Amino acid sequence: MLGIEHPIVQGGMHYVSYAEMAAAVSNAGGLGIITALTQESPEDLRKEIRKCRTLTQKPFGVNITLLPAFNAPDYDGFCRVIIEEGIKVVETAGNNPAKFIQLFKKNNIIVIHKCVAIRHALSAQKAGADILSIDGFECAGHPGEEDIGNLVLLARAAESLSVPFIASGGIGTGAQLAACLALGAQGINMGTRFMATKECPIRDEIKQALVDGDELSTTHVFRTLKNTERVYKNKTSLRVRELEKEKPGDFSVIRPYVSGKLYYDSFYKTGDLTSSVWSAGIVMGLIHDIPTCKELLERMVAEAEAIITKNLQVVVKAKL
Repeated sequence: MLGIEHPIVQGGMHYVSYAEMAAAVSNAGGLGIITALTQESPEDLRKEIRKCRTLTQKPFGVNITLLPAFNAPDYDGFCRVIIEEGIKVVETAGNNPAKFIQLFKKNNIIVIHKCVAIRHALSAQKAGADILSIDGFECAGHPGEEDIGNLVLLARAAESLSVPFIASGGIGTGAQLAACLALGAQGINMGTRFMATKECPIRDEIKQALVDGDELSTTHVFRTLKNTERVYKNKTSLRVRELEKEKPGDFSVIRPYVSGKLYYDSFYKTGDLTSSVWSAGIVMGLIHDIPTCKELLERMVAEAEAIITKNLQVVVKAKL
């Protein structure tokens, strides 16, 4: 359906999913994704799409995250550019995507909608989404408020959905790819793992932090705002947690600590791990190197194939 070699999608990531990142993943046989809202305007998105086309001849897509109505981005403009530029795959995430799904479908665009709950997946399926990206609690960024891990969430998706789905959240190895396929997924979506690749445009200090970190190196912020986000655990994110405890639901007190400018500066100017709040997933516990995207995808697929052809063909027998 997506026209790719390997069943691996690079998720949309704020301040990460630029043309260079998307093209590297697509050239490696996966599906690269450009994040629309990282661009300052629809016309900047147009330039980024055209830049990506100079870097790869393979399919790539665009992510558009649907934020609350307050101070909403120019969604009409971003959608117009996506359609005019002939993008064939869009990843949507966030608020009710129905009208956007219908718009993209009218223009023969494949829609992957990212969901953190089965009820949301069923709604997106009803609205016409072609593929669901089922995002477990392990993920970086926004895991929702129900805290359901992928071992259960993927199994529920397999028994509930009639359209294909891919697994997202906490994935970074071939063994996990095999496990997701065994649970009924048609492929996987990765974010944090792609941050620790040679082609990712962020600073090397951030990449090394992902290698040095482990599954205990994240925390959650925005819990009291009902907009939970999993982020890298540092002095700034821990301060945000303290302030939320003191004044639950009051965004004004944490606003200075969570600005996008601080996030961007850490990733592209200073490499400072501690001065901003930035998204990262618990897959850090499985990141031990910084390969090229091609090396990563080929290694993962080979590992998954070995497990599937050797281990999963035998009848399960108790060895306890």
